[in-house]
Amino acid sequence: MIGIVTGFSAEAALLGGWRVEMAGGRPGRALDLARQLAYEGATALASFGIAGGLEPGLAPGTLVIATSVWSEAGTLDCDPVWVAHLAAALPQARLAPIAAAAGVVATAADKLALRQASGAVAVDLESWGVIQAAAERGLPCAVLRAVADPASRALPPAAAEGLDDQGRVRLGAVLLSLAKDPRQLAGLIRVGLDTKAALNALAQAAAALG
Repeated sequence: MIGIVTGFSAEAALLGGWRVEMAGGRPGRALDLARQLAYEGATALASFGIAGGLEPGLAPGTLVIATSVWSEAGTLDCDPVWVAHLAAALPQARLAPIAAAAGVVATAADKLALRQASGAVAVDLESWGVIQAAAERGLPCAVLRAVADPASRALPPAAAEGLDDQGRVRLGAVLLSLAKDPRQLAGLIRVGLDTKAALNALAQAAAALG
């Protein structure tokens, strides 16, 4: 069994037939879920979903196969056999390090700072917990992510309102933030288009991987 952790339900929906858990954008929950998957007998762990771009020029929908995951606690390498397998199946994907963050990296300045600190091309909230759990149990780990918001684009505050524990958008919180500052609407529409491009790329990748 391969245990997969995603951030939200739209990502998990692309993985029918797989053992998938949704962390809701919570790094600690991603670690707990990955540990639980390993306890249940997973022979490998994977992180799958969207990511924020850190490298300038990476367009929404760009697939990234992580060679390693960086965090402030250190760096852990992804399994080279899985990396090679994914690269063979997804020749359009970028092979590069991915960074972990404790929360949404919203501004272009923060993305640049994280890029300089980590050398990573993208950032997400779940992959560190997954690869940490894999390292604890001696399991192979793979990370496949698709860039949503590019490095140059700032996220409006409403986009950072987060997800619930089941990986669903907290619509009420988003609408409340939007009501406080309607000027966010254009930015939210852009986020939606970026996310759609990333999910489309993930859907194609899932189909290619079978």
